Amino acid sequence: MQTPALEVSWRVSVLEWLAQHVPPRRIEHILGVEATAVELAKRYGASPERAGRAGLLHDLAKYFPPEKLLLEADRLGIAVDAIQRRTPHLLHADVSAGLAREIFGEADPQVLAAIANHTLGDAEMDLLSQILYVADWIEPTRKGEDVARVRQAAQADLMEAVLLGAEQTILELIESRRAVHPRTLLTRNWALSTLQEYSSR
Repeated sequence: MQTPALEVSWRVSVLEWLAQHVPPRRIEHILGVEATAVELAKRYGASPERAGRAGLLHDLAKYFPPEKLLLEADRLGIAVDAIQRRTPHLLHADVSAGLAREIFGEADPQVLAAIANHTLGDAEMDLLSQILYVADWIEPTRKGEDVARVRQAAQADLMEAVLLGAEQTILELIESRRAVHPRTLLTRNWALSTLQEYSSR
């Protein structure tokens, strides 16, 4: 764990990097995700410090152009499937995790996994990944009825919020006739089966 002085210095360096690579509106979102992840961590028994780091680092590659995302994925050894190759934006979470490790020395595997999973999700996500996945959905700048449903669920049941977030994503993609990535389907089915298992006990 970093000392308070090192933590402040590290956070300043991340914010300076973000100021050069993402627009102010996205920084507002990132800070909202950071704060929301910390709140959810406190509520559900995860490390607030880890959650905050994951939140601050989760969108490092958000505004990379498609060509750069594909090049960075190749350089970082990230497998790229056919859907991601057609829609490189889907790679920004995995690339952000790689950059968090490379540029800012993030070595915690749970933090890196949370960053990598925050967009598409995955089956068997650990608690920190669930927290960041939901925090990205419900941070204060996000609006809309779908966001409100996920936000309400997150007050009482994190897994229910994960399920609703995945389902809302799938519905939006279907309505706009875009491909649904298999990891999002896995996330939805895993969350659903987990909730059903809990309810049957």
